[in-house]
Amino acid sequence: KLSGPFLDRIDVQIEVPRLSSQEMRQPHQKQETSQTIKQRVALARQRQFARQQKLNADLSTKEIDQYCALDQQAAHLLQQAMDKFALSARVYHRLLKLARTIADMSHAQNIDAVHITEALSYRFYDRQGYN
Repeated sequence: KLSGPFLDRIDVQIEVPRLSSQEMRQPHQKQETSQTIKQRVALARQRQFARQQKLNADLSTKEIDQYCALDQQAAHLLQQAMDKFALSARVYHRLLKLARTIADMSHAQNIDAVHITEALSYRFYDRQGYN
């Protein structure tokens, strides 16, 4: 187990379940290629530079307030998570930057509750009570 303060510094945490031998023997479904993913990431980075002249990961606290504004539903969802999991200010800001990146990857102008939910899912898969 890792301590909470240490986990706070890891932006994306996902569980990769082990495949059963039966799953490994089944024919692969057509998946997105690495090249396609690379292109989507490049476009998201271009959107970030066009909007704020830097990557989301490099935003200051003041810039997060400017570029990561939430609608009422997204703000409420994030506030509930903050209260339920007693999240630090560091995690709050990292979640906002991660949600902004998720929104950029999906060509969304604004961060909405779906982006907040996805950002939360990438950070807290192993926390008790959040699955």
